[in-house]
Amino acid sequence: MPEMDGYATMQAIRTMDCCRFVPIIALTAKALAGERERCIDAGASDYVPKPVDSIELLAALRMWLPKVAPAPTS
Repeated sequence: MPEMDGYATMQAIRTMDCCRFVPIIALTAKALAGERERCIDAGASDYVPKPVDSIELLAALRMWLPKVAPAPTS
């Protein structure tokens, strides 16, 4: 995105009434000290560093996505 980086995008999303509480999980290759806090401060709900560990990503998704009852099977 040439106009905004991920931090600016998260901040913009958080200013929108319709998206204020939408979960955002930041995925970033910047695994530097303080990066998690920077993402959270920008509006992320959670943070998963790259290379992505699929178990860690699925755990984050389970934590932030609403619990939905499975669809009935005829």
